[in-house]
Amino acid sequence: MIIASAKKFFIRIVEMSGIHVTMIVLTFLFISAFSFFDYDTEPKPLHHSEANNNIEHVVLITIDGLRWQELFYGADSLLIGHEDYVRNAEQLREDFWHDNSVERRKKLLPFFWNTIAVDGQIYGNRKLGNNMDLTNEYRFSYPGYSELLVGYADPNMDSNAKRWNPNVTVLEFIHNQPGFEGRVAAFASWDVFPWIINSERSGIPVNAGFDPFEGENLSDRQLLLNDMLRQIPRPWSSVRHNAFTFHYAMEYLKLNHPRLIYLAFDETDEFAHSGNFQDYLYSARQFDAFVEEFWLTLQNDERFRDKTALVIATDHGRGTDPLDHWRHHGANIDGAEEVWMAVIGPGIPALGEVSEPMQLYQNQIAATVAALLGITYESDLPIGSKLDLGSH
Repeated sequence: MIIASAKKFFIRIVEMSGIHVTMIVLTFLFISAFSFFDYDTEPKPLHHSEANNNIEHVVLITIDGLRWQELFYGADSLLIGHEDYVRNAEQLREDFWHDNSVERRKKLLPFFWNTIAVDGQIYGNRKLGNNMDLTNEYRFSYPGYSELLVGYADPNMDSNAKRWNPNVTVLEFIHNQPGFEGRVAAFASWDVFPWIINSERSGIPVNAGFDPFEGENLSDRQLLLNDMLRQIPRPWSSVRHNAFTFHYAMEYLKLNHPRLIYLAFDETDEFAHSGNFQDYLYSARQFDAFVEEFWLTLQNDERFRDKTALVIATDHGRGTDPLDHWRHHGANIDGAEEVWMAVIGPGIPALGEVSEPMQLYQNQIAATVAALLGITYESDLPIGSKLDLGSH
């Protein structure tokens, strides 16, 4: 499965960037090299137990700026054939369209709707009155990630500049708890994350952007990823392709067995800002495939199976009206405050798409992550309460 996903991803790079022979050769070398040390991700049966609350590991995953509209209803009918936002409407419709929105969302995010919606919980379908919102007023990335990780909105976090976050994140808080030192790590596509997590103060290893993975006795896979990161043309000035974030994190998981690992994917936000709805959709589906592969890997490792929870969220929403506002977010964009969350793991009731009307907030995710590990998250400032993941 990992070879197939890598192949599809790098073929997309070739298509998107117009790189021809040299890129194809690099792609072939990458796929061939990875085939020598592939991961076993054939699914084994999941073991369900309503009474199993023995969560020892949490994987926190975010995807930048993926709208709740696509999550719950699939490809937007107003955008999928729009000549300003897609290059090949016929192919896009074949890949993502279905007249039934339930089937349409499965075509975009099959793991979310075939697995998490069956064995876990998904929050944020506003059409059902299940609302989740930001509390920060800025509605863009650094303030959004800070709120998500810290548990409150700091009004001083008002830009995407690389400045050390003075607020302690839940990652750092947990890293300082007995049994967790050296067992927390983060991998991110956007190069600002070392500052958001404050790797300098926290001591948490954060691999992000175009920085190679560092350490002693690197594995063959880590060395190869470092080479490929240097050799493949950079798609954006501050964001690497999500495949690097995924494979770096996967290798770290296999070698280090962290108690808490954070994966922060981007791409969708970059494609949206450039008005590229076509690759926004393809990137979202590849994100779903990465989450599935990570989950299956956990289920095939006795150190993680029936002991690990996934928490998945986004940093902000996007606009809808006027239509071109799908590209944008920020304080002046209606809808950019609208977010969502999904969770799956042992002892977490299988509620599926939560349809009960309620109001949730981004600032509740930090305490929820800690609570899953049996830790009460505390701060000098008031934080959002943990989510009640019981039956509704």
